[in-house]
Amino acid sequence: MTAKHWSDANWQELEKKPLEIYMFVDPICPDCWALEPIIKKMIMEYGTYIRIKYVLKGGLIGLNKKVCLHPSSLTSQTETKLMDGEAALLDRERKNSSMTSPFIASIAIKAAELQGKKAGSRFLRTLQERLFLKEQDISEYEILQICADEAKLDLDEFCQDIHSASASKAFQCDLKISSEMEVESTPTLVFFNENIEDEGIKIEGVYPYEVYEQIIEEMVGDPKKDQLPTIDEFIEQFKIIASPELALIYNISIQQAEKELKKRMFQQKVEQITMKNGTFWRILT
Repeated sequence: MTAKHWSDANWQELEKKPLEIYMFVDPICPDCWALEPIIKKMIMEYGTYIRIKYVLKGGLIGLNKKVCLHPSSLTSQTETKLMDGEAALLDRERKNSSMTSPFIASIAIKAAELQGKKAGSRFLRTLQERLFLKEQDISEYEILQICADEAKLDLDEFCQDIHSASASKAFQCDLKISSEMEVESTPTLVFFNENIEDEGIKIEGVYPYEVYEQIIEEMVGDPKKDQLPTIDEFIEQFKIIASPELALIYNISIQQAEKELKKRMFQQKVEQITMKNGTFWRILT
């Protein structure tokens, strides 16, 4: 198939797809960050067939409720109610911008999503880069503002929404979905097909790309892969990348990935940067 330019719009398309994947994440979970290259490749190759829905999983509640795996069954009658103390904590947090807590980061993601799904996914990636690459405290309000600016959000709107009841309630809704699907850890992916009678396939943790690929192929039935973008297009899209990430996506060795990146460094297309968590490559603009 012909190559596509994967803009942010491809990540949160609204049209119906044969597969919907609920991705349960925690912004401070290292394994969620480690899963990102796999998600990128999955969307680039199977974006015609899948739609990703990010659901935030917090540590506020641990509930033992009946599994209700298909999203169509998540009705108001089956939703789990948050305990009064937990709801009050979220309410206090949205009103107090100086509060230092991982929950404020989750609420901030929901505030970003109020500007659109693609804005929310951009903000989440920016937040994770600040945490895992630069080891900054993403529970600080000032850092959240910087992330919103880098993700090209409307900053005034974001600062207003992060204190709104809408963002807090959206996060509470994600927690309820996590409870209904009995998601206890992150990352967790739950795959649903078009048949509402079928239960979802739940995958907890991080596995080789081939595991997720096999699930997609079995649930869709002989899907046709889209061609991956060129390495230059990939770098242009994501700005900061690591050699292992490039190796995974293009199915090459880490040594080959580093060779490709060094070649582009000599061409003055990228620069090598050293951060607290390793060496990365950043596009030169």
